[in-house]
Amino acid sequence: MSLEWKNNPLRALAGLAWPITVSSLSYSVMTLVDTILVGHLGRAELAGVGLGGIMAFLFLCFSIGLLRGANTLVAQAVGADRAGEARGYQGAAIVIALGLGLLTVFVGQLAAGLLGRFAASPAAGHAAASYLRIRILAAPVMLLFVAFREVSYGQGLSRAPMRASIAANVVNVVLAYLLVFVAGAGVAGAATATVLAQVVEAGALAIPALRSPSGWGLRAFTRRHLGALWSLGAPLGIQFTLEVGSFGLLSVLISGFSDLDMAAHQIALQVIHFSFLPAFAVAEASAVLVGQAVGARRDDLVLPVARLALRVGAIYTGVCTVVLVFGSRVIVSAFTGDPAVVTTAVALLHIGAVFQVLDAANLVGRATLRGAGDVRYSATVGVITSWLCTPPLTWLLGYRLHLGARGGWLGLCLEIAAGAALLWWRLHRKGWHAAALASRAVATDGRDAAFVRAVS
Repeated sequence: MSLEWKNNPLRALAGLAWPITVSSLSYSVMTLVDTILVGHLGRAELAGVGLGGIMAFLFLCFSIGLLRGANTLVAQAVGADRAGEARGYQGAAIVIALGLGLLTVFVGQLAAGLLGRFAASPAAGHAAASYLRIRILAAPVMLLFVAFREVSYGQGLSRAPMRASIAANVVNVVLAYLLVFVAGAGVAGAATATVLAQVVEAGALAIPALRSPSGWGLRAFTRRHLGALWSLGAPLGIQFTLEVGSFGLLSVLISGFSDLDMAAHQIALQVIHFSFLPAFAVAEASAVLVGQAVGARRDDLVLPVARLALRVGAIYTGVCTVVLVFGSRVIVSAFTGDPAVVTTAVALLHIGAVFQVLDAANLVGRATLRGAGDVRYSATVGVITSWLCTPPLTWLLGYRLHLGARGGWLGLCLEIAAGAALLWWRLHRKGWHAAALASRAVATDGRDAAFVRAVS
């Protein structure tokens, strides 16, 4: 591959990042809509949707992380001009997505019956269980969308997933309003609207793919493609699951403080997503460019792309910091009129303002290493920092020092700072190079996936 973007990487980065931003916001926007609408029903309903939504996402994390491996493998195959390999990885991603999606539905239904025990009140527990029981039904179609999305990103095509996400969110807004307020279905109505919207989102990518000459790639994939995707993606899945598990534990701990703390946490979390996810999109775009560079045997481009993405992400998150410092009360007031919830959520957003730029560094460092195929180091760093920082400090600062939700968010600050430092140390020392060689061999030459494990 000639890597046409190498002379103007900023344009390529921006061209990939803004559609990824829209696509990445999809899941969070759907939960945000549910949060805003249900927030007008009461504090318990708001806390329940917060807990149920986080748990639904937690059950999907391993699969989402694993499917991100398709992004790297396809990008490296594209960089090496091996289109047949890219189609094989697409077929493997779809098979894995549907299989894990069905398993997730089963596990989620079992978990919904237990979720109410972790809420601060019976009303919040009932709302959380109802929301999770319905929301998790969308797991197969949601993961099917992720599979198509990650393959598209690896090919350098990010606009089709963006259009699918826009259509889905329009459907979600309309249906959620009708079901929550007109039909009076409450929390269950919000969850049902989101499930139907995710069906639209997946269909917008899956149906056109069926009409293409290569279809879904189901005839092109082999056991080798499945093995390579599992080998590269499983560490990402484990990392993502454990990191979100740490965050899920944070939410469970906060829900045990009070409905007020959980409601404020849910609002602050939704606001932070709108600064986090564009930075995440820049990082994902850098992973695509790095993957294509590694596939084309241009490892010298890895660090320049990472530094460029860091500058772009830092500028954006710096602006978000200013907005959160001076505008948080106005933003939170759009969610609720409860003065106590507003005060607590504003305090959380001020803490979030502190770690914005560091979060950009963390995201870019992680994505760059993944694009190069160095998934095990970044996974180890992510898991260790998340579990050593956030839950213990939530307990110490939140329970023992009576800081409530603020204690957990202070733990997030330490987690993000430590992770960013360790990831960029790895990048600058070029500790990723051996993993890049192994990943390139699997993605472009079809060698056995065990070679990746042996080298990396």
